[in-house]
Amino acid sequence: MTVDKAASDVVPGTPDATAKPSPRERLLDAAVDLFYRDGVSVGSNALCKSAGISKKSMYQLFDSKDDLLAAALDRRARADTAFLLPPPDFSSSPRARLLYVFGQLEKFAQSSDYMGCAYLATQVELKDSAHPASLVAARIKQYLEDFFRTEAERAHATDPDFLTRQLAILYDGASTRAGIGADDLQGLAVTTAEILIQAAGITD
Repeated sequence: MTVDKAASDVVPGTPDATAKPSPRERLLDAAVDLFYRDGVSVGSNALCKSAGISKKSMYQLFDSKDDLLAAALDRRARADTAFLLPPPDFSSSPRARLLYVFGQLEKFAQSSDYMGCAYLATQVELKDSAHPASLVAARIKQYLEDFFRTEAERAHATDPDFLTRQLAILYDGASTRAGIGADDLQGLAVTTAEILIQAAGITD
């Protein structure tokens, strides 16, 4: 599966391989993979080797490794968002749209290279809310929460903010447990989300 297929078939973090990548794109692709697999402490040498460029070129393209990490997260978010959120032609039902996200999370968790939420992992590893990459990660996490809140409000949930928090905690907890291999999430994320959604008064 590649990003040129339907949004629901996009593999999160996968770049478009249809065009010949520039050195900047090769570096970003390498950063997307290595930061996710090895963590934010991965060295510049490993990044440059994977991208097939020199360290001098890396610092001509990005002011620092921190800036590269932030840009890599932003790049990854395009594929992740396309994969996780309902496509334009999907159902207008808020309940169905909310459950779609958790169904996609279960699919994502079945990937052999799944290691949890890249953005939450970045925030935890850095422990610095002012770091450029932490700011990007927080923005992306907020985007998902905003989606939850919008659908909860559209469905006239009894307490949209509380449901949003519940779903955010479910998403983060489920992705973390799957990322460390503690659970495969099959059927679990969707059914748990359904219980929370129904308890909030949303039936359609």
